[in-house]
Amino acid sequence: MESGMSHQDTDGHTGSAAHHQALTRALDWLLASARLSDLAFREDCSWTPKGLIFMAILWAWSDEKSLTQRFSHARKVVMAIDVLTRIPAATYQAFLKMLTTWTVALSMTLFDAFRRRMQSDLATRFEVGGFPVFGVDGSRLELPRTESNEGRFSPAKARRPWRSKTKSRRQPHRRARSQASRDRRARQKKTNSPQMWLTTMFHVGTGLPWDWRIGPSDSSERDHLRQMIAALPAAALITADAGFVGYQTWKAILGSGRHLLIRVGANVRLLRRLGYVEEKKGLVYLWPDREAKRKQPPLVLRMVVARGGRHPVYLVTSVLDETTLSDSQVVEIYALRWGIELFYRHFKQTFERRKLRSHRAANAELEATWSLLGLWAMMLHAQVILMEKEVPPKRISVAGVLLGYRSALREYKSPPDPGESLYEMVGKAVIDPYKRANKSSRDYPRKKQEQTAGAPRVRNATKAQINAAKEIRDQLPLRLTA
Repeated sequence: MESGMSHQDTDGHTGSAAHHQALTRALDWLLASARLSDLAFREDCSWTPKGLIFMAILWAWSDEKSLTQRFSHARKVVMAIDVLTRIPAATYQAFLKMLTTWTVALSMTLFDAFRRRMQSDLATRFEVGGFPVFGVDGSRLELPRTESNEGRFSPAKARRPWRSKTKSRRQPHRRARSQASRDRRARQKKTNSPQMWLTTMFHVGTGLPWDWRIGPSDSSERDHLRQMIAALPAAALITADAGFVGYQTWKAILGSGRHLLIRVGANVRLLRRLGYVEEKKGLVYLWPDREAKRKQPPLVLRMVVARGGRHPVYLVTSVLDETTLSDSQVVEIYALRWGIELFYRHFKQTFERRKLRSHRAANAELEATWSLLGLWAMMLHAQVILMEKEVPPKRISVAGVLLGYRSALREYKSPPDPGESLYEMVGKAVIDPYKRANKSSRDYPRKKQEQTAGAPRVRNATKAQINAAKEIRDQLPLRLTA
């Protein structure tokens, strides 16, 4: 398998090649299938599409403390790589201006290139249980408390329109009369700290991202999911937790030809024995009263109960045939959904993106986008290298991979010492096989204290519902079933 690395890197001898040459080969491999010819910058521009991508990814990989320092470091590496025919602009503001203009086009190009790499170079891991399986979940990223970030990312009820540097006259406000009132106002101010909502669609078989959406902290992750459905392969299976329930969301998934596997809880009402299709064990229907009044068809599903933990977990899937997807496979696939939590931990803790650094909202979106692209690029390249050594995704050390790339970036001028080439460092980024102790009982300060989802409310259909369903069935083709 081609990994984009030369024999000089794979045989363990460093020779005279500097670290930046290994970074060049890695980036060239990542962009080998990117359709950059469709993009054209102005003739007098010192950047090229390829050069700007190199710069933005290296900027995301850098471990310098400030964004401007990361820019300066990445610019030096790009100039050493000699990917540009002209000396690039020396200011961070000029770089951000280019990213503002071109990030959408460049990111779409990279999405396409990385996805095709995953489907070809990681083909043996692309399906789980006979389906391309994707998990989806949301998380928040902290932001500096600036007027720009508050105006864009704070919850709608607390959002303030961002003002330019020209200060408007502020209306005087009365001082709170009591200490309790002042404390309450201070607490309210802290709860209004701007946070960016990130909803990520990740590929279960590889643990790599596939798509994402960014928005204010009160964004709807179900809306984000509906926006990402079209980018999924045909017949993909989407698995998610109990936050992604709802008739409209499920109908959008099924109507697109994809499948779903969702956990349901006490906030979901299901019907049995509706007679809309041939009845069999485990068959249930999602048919809210509001949709029934609108003459919308019921959604036909199969319910599987996973037992063995502290509480039973109730799952529904649109794959009705047990020979296509067995009950045990349903439980196994949902358990793999936990990979999205690991991805967020790596992104926020290991990659140090728990709090972004940009003070302007538009720049914060650029920072988040290129940070995600940078981690995706790094882990895609590393996973292909480690697959040659038969290392499964769950044993890849993200911290070890990050150390390899950042070491090469930091020492870009020098040749690596024996055993410290990029390829060798990534090849050693493997988690030890011994089993870690169970830490679930620890009371971490940031640990989520979530309530159990509970059991869905399942009842037999009434005679009126059966008749209404029969009337709809006789008028509409059965499109929303597996």
